[in-house]
Amino acid sequence: MISSFQKACIVGIGQTEFSKASGRSEQQLAAEAILAACNDAGIDPASIDGMTTFSLDNSDEVDVMRSLGCEEIKYTTRLPQGGAASVSTIVHAKNAVESGICDTFLIFRAMNERSQYRFGQPHHSMSPDAHSSTFMEWCFPFGAQTPASWEALSCGPYLHKYGVTSEDLGRIAVTFRKAASTNPNAWFYEKPITIEDHQNSRWIVEPTLRLLDCCQESDGGVAIIITRADKAKDCKQTPVQILGAEYSMLFNHEIISDFYQGDLIRTENSEIVADRLAAAAGIAPKDTDVAMIYDNFTPQVLRQLEGFKYCGIGEANDYIKDGNLELDGKTPLSPNGGLMGEGYIHGMNNITEGVRQMRGTAANQIRNAKTAMLASGVAGAIIGV
Repeated sequence: MISSFQKACIVGIGQTEFSKASGRSEQQLAAEAILAACNDAGIDPASIDGMTTFSLDNSDEVDVMRSLGCEEIKYTTRLPQGGAASVSTIVHAKNAVESGICDTFLIFRAMNERSQYRFGQPHHSMSPDAHSSTFMEWCFPFGAQTPASWEALSCGPYLHKYGVTSEDLGRIAVTFRKAASTNPNAWFYEKPITIEDHQNSRWIVEPTLRLLDCCQESDGGVAIIITRADKAKDCKQTPVQILGAEYSMLFNHEIISDFYQGDLIRTENSEIVADRLAAAAGIAPKDTDVAMIYDNFTPQVLRQLEGFKYCGIGEANDYIKDGNLELDGKTPLSPNGGLMGEGYIHGMNNITEGVRQMRGTAANQIRNAKTAMLASGVAGAIIGV
């Protein structure tokens, strides 16, 4: 049993601006975000002794150590699965500090995915350490070469079975953009959209995804500092506890598709994580005050709402229609505007928003928010104060 002094806490968050042309390298963006997180926590960057990022991140750990002045890293790893890795990083950080392997753990992600390369366009490497698995070999020759095409294939059966229309998906996009329009840090600040705007946006994968069903391509960096409660008391910010963090990769699971897993209706990974989180944190995801749900594409919100048990299978569309995701609803969804409205740093900016909500410092602060759910499909975490 872990004592209260050993429990992992988020003590620092940092991010750059989110833009379409940063004008600097991804390593520079990473360093800026990390230094901002260290300053937020009130710690010396040299004290960092553990770190993780995505397998896709282009900033080398040794170069990051040089930028920070770190003398030794005791634990480092890189996580696969694209954006699903965002909340998975919290699982690694929690385990690393609570086990005593590390004292001060860094999570970072930096991208020039708009100005340096187009993240939504076809990119592929057969290198074993690249963002690839066997499904790429089957998809690429047949024209499914982009994240949007993989999402359309994987969500199609669900949308068809439950009669979810393009207008229904538009309602989700409008919700994100409404929140972003009142968040000064969001790329789409003061730029809400209507259902008509959504329906007039061009098809990306007809008849499933329109342009406004897709997240942004953004330049920017995000960093998070995690340590144990006994050390967190000496930091500048009120610690945000990681009440639970869980991960599940099942047989035949792929990056953003489960073409070969069998059931394309349910997200069994999320269901397993939801049960484990409820046991570990003492609170179910649906009972938290804020929902930060990974929104690379609008259908993901429907399937994760059901997977993490906010509602029953096939009920997510009605759950949204009833206004539950509004900022004053039962499940306030991504008050920063999410990855569609604020910026797309592979889900990491949803984590920093969750921390701000717990601190009471968010642009769209949810009243009396004490707990938040962080979700990225195969992983989930519940944080609180």
